[in-house]
Amino acid sequence: MRRSGFPRPASTGPPGPYDGAVLVKWIRCNVVERTGFERGQRKWAGLLGEPGFRGQGGGWSRSDPEVAHVFCFWESRALYDSFMARSHARLASSQAGTHRDARVRLFEYRFDVKMGFEPRFTDVDLLRVAHCRVHEDRTEHFSLMQRKVWNPAMAGSPGMVRGVFAEAEADREFLVLSMWDSAAERAKYRTERVERLVLRAGTGADLAALAGDVIDLEPAWTV
Repeated sequence: MRRSGFPRPASTGPPGPYDGAVLVKWIRCNVVERTGFERGQRKWAGLLGEPGFRGQGGGWSRSDPEVAHVFCFWESRALYDSFMARSHARLASSQAGTHRDARVRLFEYRFDVKMGFEPRFTDVDLLRVAHCRVHEDRTEHFSLMQRKVWNPAMAGSPGMVRGVFAEAEADREFLVLSMWDSAAERAKYRTERVERLVLRAGTGADLAALAGDVIDLEPAWTV
């Protein structure tokens, strides 16, 4: 049986400064009219002043130039739900017809991927998102290895600025979002470390499925 209400996982280390306080919204869509989509994306500046809104940013996939990703951070699920009921439809109307196959997922913050996480995009150029589905009996191990193995390795990479590890309410889904100052620095991390870290963390035994993308940040989308 699935848990409900974003329960607390077993403790695997000290919490970050936003522990339990931030909802992460991830939107992925295929864009069919790029100019209109980008124009509409700028309209989301209207989020400023919304109670509970913490920050938003995104950009274009490096693997598929028609795919856009947006990440939005909220103080709580209740304040996000209030925004959705009041103002979302008005802001979203400016992008009607410009995209298709939009997939929206909500995650709750669990801990930093490098200390000092802030929902801020102004000092980064590249985003990396990993969407992980974990076997039912491996969720605690997966979270522990993220803290003990992956996080220190990523934090030690000079080009990695900040990141967040978050959990969905259902289906044992996790989101790892990392922010980088350049593609070149992220490439160094991937080449030198990933295979060794996979073995050390036992990631293959934890994961039922893994999907991800590398995203070029669009500064004009940052709110």
